[in-house]
Amino acid sequence: MSAVKRLRDLRQERGWGSQEAFAHHVELDRTYISGLERGRRNPTLDVIVKLARGLDTTPSELLSTVE
Repeated sequence: MSAVKRLRDLRQERGWGSQEAFAHHVELDRTYISGLERGRRNPTLDVIVKLARGLDTTPSELLSTVE
């Protein structure tokens, strides 16, 4: 599983059906979330922490992938 798919899967599992609602929740722009989920953007450590908190998980869990 890629990190891109991991973010999308966790967002949807946690009940954030839309990127827009989740982006508002974590105080980021929807287009930024879209870029992350499409692998077009690379998040900073601060953004990773913000995403993890918004998903009620840890940064390490957010970044864990299965090859």
